[in-house]
Amino acid sequence: MSEMIDAAVKALTAKLSGGFEGVAKFVITDEGAIMLDGQGVRAGDDEADVTLTANAEVFQAILEGQLSAASAFMTGKLTIDGSMGMAMKLGSVLG
Repeated sequence: MSEMIDAAVKALTAKLSGGFEGVAKFVITDEGAIMLDGQGVRAGDDEADVTLTANAEVFQAILEGQLSAASAFMTGKLTIDGSMGMAMKLGSVLG
């Protein structure tokens, strides 16, 4: 597992301390994937209700609050496949 995935799992765990209602996946291009669900956050590449894909730079900016998930999506830096409602819910949790 890459250092980026390890760091992202830790950061997302801190933001989603109570888990996430539903199943979401972040795919970080050339790094790997992270699963979020009711059990918490972990590295993995399972089926999900929504999949968000971005490169490492964009993902890090979202985690650090420098870029909103909505702005990243609107500018084409973040792609979403699956439930848009769940993606919006996840975006609001990330801040």
